[in-house]
Amino acid sequence: MQSEPTPESPAAASPLETPVSAAVPAPAVPAPAVPAPAVPAPAVQRPASTKMAPIKKLYERIATEISKLFVGQDELVLGTLTALFAGGHVLIESVPGLGKTLFVRTLGQALGCEFGRIQFTADLMPSDITGAPVYDMQKSEFRFRPGPVFTQLLLADEINRSPAKTHAALLEIMQEYRVTVDGTSHRVPRPFLVLATQNPLESEGTYNLPEAQLDRFMFKLRVDYPSLAQEAEILKMHSKQVDLNQRLRDEIQRITNPEQILQAMQMCGQVLVEESLVDYINNIVRATRTWPAFHIGASPRAGIALMQSARTLAAFSGRDYAVPDDVVEIALPALRHRVQLTAEAEIEGRSTDEELQSLIRGIEVPRD
Repeated sequence: MQSEPTPESPAAASPLETPVSAAVPAPAVPAPAVPAPAVPAPAVQRPASTKMAPIKKLYERIATEISKLFVGQDELVLGTLTALFAGGHVLIESVPGLGKTLFVRTLGQALGCEFGRIQFTADLMPSDITGAPVYDMQKSEFRFRPGPVFTQLLLADEINRSPAKTHAALLEIMQEYRVTVDGTSHRVPRPFLVLATQNPLESEGTYNLPEAQLDRFMFKLRVDYPSLAQEAEILKMHSKQVDLNQRLRDEIQRITNPEQILQAMQMCGQVLVEESLVDYINNIVRATRTWPAFHIGASPRAGIALMQSARTLAAFSGRDYAVPDDVVEIALPALRHRVQLTAEAEIEGRSTDEELQSLIRGIEVPRD
């Protein structure tokens, strides 16, 4: 628990805060904004707390650094940072060429975390991800050689191109943060975030992700084409044939480290969630199981994801308590991959997001 600074000791600062070079002015970062499916009635406002001020400042500084090389895609930035500080993973659905690799590399540079990328293919084996024992000729024994999964930010590109046995290799890692080979467990470094991508347009040579693995992802984020102004900015920013590694070193400032991120994750877990808000989340999740347009509803893990992400969003806003707006803001990414439309709903052309919006609007919002 971080101590609050007092007027008598203005120099007291949170360990999460690191000095920022005065030579690098930080542009203003807008407040997190993701299109909300429904706007609940305003809850009773409480006095602002300074307990989560370091988390809010850290979020704003990370978003500022990312915006130096990565243009737009506010939902992707907010959803990924929320999943990171809530201890989850992200499934990204988008067409190629929208800068997902650039985003993860920029994020890793700003966070001071290791970055790894795996291109999933039809012949990718589980050992290609986790690593395998190799024979050491000098010591006449087998030793474990870690695979590319032993990193902190892992981009699993086109994950649906690999078979089910390779998908299954990620399950233990995503849930328990370890790899077991020959009966020996090997821990992956923390924080550990998997960002898996899949192309919604191509189905040839792909394998649908099993429901068990879809449920392991905290969010499913959809990345669309940038706006006219954003695309013009991308053309100006990335058409000068400057080495990306050099730009990452020169332009992106490292503002935190893995230890501070883990500390911030613990602080996010201390955000207060009232009983009425717990009931609100529970009612939303349970309503998906009886909604006429859904063949499969959300599991209890969806409620846990909503609780954790609501706490994190509240901390990003500088509050030590969550409100219904936090739940509504992140409900679609947390639920859209955990429900399935009925055949009749698909024939009628309904979408999962539209049905979830209608469902949430029908749930009574707590007002206390």
